[in-house]
Amino acid sequence: MRKIITLGLAGAFALTAAPAFAQDMAEDAPFSGVYVGGAGGYDVQPNDIGSSILFDRNLDGRFNDSVLTGTGANAFGTPNGGFCNGRATGRTSLTNTAQGPGTCRNDDNGYSYYVRAGADHQTGNIVVGFVGEFGKSEITDSVTAFSTTPAAYVMTRSIDWEASVRGRVGFAANTTLFYGTFGPGYAKIDRSFFSTQSVNTFTGSGKKRQFGITGGGGVEQKIGKNFSVGLEYMYHQYQDDDYRVRVTGAAGTPFTNAANGGTASGTDFRRSDDQFRWHSVRATAAFRF
Repeated sequence: MRKIITLGLAGAFALTAAPAFAQDMAEDAPFSGVYVGGAGGYDVQPNDIGSSILFDRNLDGRFNDSVLTGTGANAFGTPNGGFCNGRATGRTSLTNTAQGPGTCRNDDNGYSYYVRAGADHQTGNIVVGFVGEFGKSEITDSVTAFSTTPAAYVMTRSIDWEASVRGRVGFAANTTLFYGTFGPGYAKIDRSFFSTQSVNTFTGSGKKRQFGITGGGGVEQKIGKNFSVGLEYMYHQYQDDDYRVRVTGAAGTPFTNAANGGTASGTDFRRSDDQFRWHSVRATAAFRF
C-alpha cells in the first residue's frame, strides 16, 4: 500500500510539473516553433535615372544602333526627342513647350500584401529559422522614348506575384527579436508596351517567371503566448534583360528603312535598365503554435 501511495504521489507531481516545465521552456525560448502569418505595407522603387530604350535596327542582336529619319537625323534626338524614366502622360514630345511641362511621371509605387509561414529555433538569445511567403506588389516601372515625329513609346513592367524562401537569424532580448533575413525570390513579371504611333506594328508583350534575390531585416515583438507583431524592411531584385518589342510594317519608316542602315524586317526595342528592383517597408503579424 505504501508503494502504491508513493507511486501515486509521484505521478501526480509529474502531471502538475509537466505544464509548468513546458511553460518555463516557452518563456525561455519564446521564439521557438512553427508560425503562420502575413505582411503588408508600401513598396518604393528607384526611378532609374538615366534609363532609356535601346534599338537594334539590323536585328543582329546588338542594341547600339541609332534610329534615323529619311534625312539621316536621329529620330530620337533633341530638341523634341529623347527618353525619360517613367510613363508618358499623354504627350508625344519630350520638350515641346507647346504641350506643357511634366511629360513623364515617376514610376508608380504601391501597396504590397503577403501570406507567410515559417519556423524558428531559439537557443539562449540566438534565433535561427526560415520563412516562406507568397504575395503581390502593386508597383509599376516604366521607361518612355519620344521620337521627333512626334510619338511616345512606353515599356512597362509590373509584378503579378512573388514568392520567396529565406533564412532568418536574430537576437532575442526577452520577448523582442531583432533579425536579418535573406534568400531567393521567384516572381512573375508582366511586361507590356504602348505607343501613340499607329503607323507601324508592335509585337512583344507577355509574362515571365524569373528568379531573383530578397533580403532585409526587422524587429518582432511577442504579444502573449502565441501572437507576435513586427516591422520589416525588404529589398527585392530580379534580372529582366530579355524583353523585346519588334517594330514592323509600313516600309520606309525610320524603323523599317533599309536604305540608311536598317532592315525592312523591322527594329527591336529593349530597356537599358535590366534590373527590376524595389524596397518594401511593411508590418508583420504571426500566430505561433
